[in-house]
Amino acid sequence: MNSQIRATGIGSTAIIMWATLAALTVYAGAIPPFQLTAMTFALAFGIGLIWWITKGTPILSQLKLPWRVWLLGIGGLFGYHFFYFLALQNAPQVEASLIAYLWPLLIVLFSALLPDERLRFAHILGGVMGFGGAILLVTNGQGLSIQPRFTLGYISALICAITWSSYSVLSRRFGTIPTDAVGGFCGATAALSLICHLLFEQTVWPDGSEWLAILGLGLFPVGAAFFTWDFGVKRGNIHLLGIFSYGAPLLSTILLVLLGLAEASWILAAACLLIVGGAVVGSRVF
Repeated sequence: MNSQIRATGIGSTAIIMWATLAALTVYAGAIPPFQLTAMTFALAFGIGLIWWITKGTPILSQLKLPWRVWLLGIGGLFGYHFFYFLALQNAPQVEASLIAYLWPLLIVLFSALLPDERLRFAHILGGVMGFGGAILLVTNGQGLSIQPRFTLGYISALICAITWSSYSVLSRRFGTIPTDAVGGFCGATAALSLICHLLFEQTVWPDGSEWLAILGLGLFPVGAAFFTWDFGVKRGNIHLLGIFSYGAPLLSTILLVLLGLAEASWILAAACLLIVGGAVVGSRVF
């Protein structure tokens, strides 16, 4: 049990790092999304390389993984970003982001399909409360406007949510695969993102402090976070990690307020109560 608590804590650090994603992306400037993804995942691949070198094992041996593992890893990391960008290009940001934020709740639900896992009512209630908090944050308390002409974007956002939640839950089925395999997934994601960038975007080179923001992205929310998340979902309490994941948009908004990039409001306070309350309910510490 202590090892599971420790793994859950390590996995939760990914949520904290993901909370810096929005602020660092703002500071990274107007870099096209696939170019930014390629650059940051290349840095994440560098983390994997350093890890492999410190282990003293041949790098090529780290890449000898079953094809199903490669499919899961690349599909999860690259697939999530591909469909997220597609959703933002074909639907309003508010609706697309909200649908994409279904992934923590889907993790809670999908995890019931895993061996030796039991889905309790408290898990579902906690997940729903967290999603309610996310609704407030993303919509800023305003109504939603679902329109048929944005169907492609909505479907892409839903696929995005299903992709990341499935990757997270299925990673537990491959628990014997070491976490450092994530370095290979990051390298493949960087390569595929570079191809998409060359096909669909114009290159925009960062300037001055934008390089520091990109370095921060590659080291933390797009780097170390994927390694700690993998460790957490494989060995920790996956129900709680799913519920805690709604803390990412909350912490992200709080950070934006502290940096002067957003304004505090009652919406933020209400979302805080819902998300924190959902975490307490889901962890059954009441």
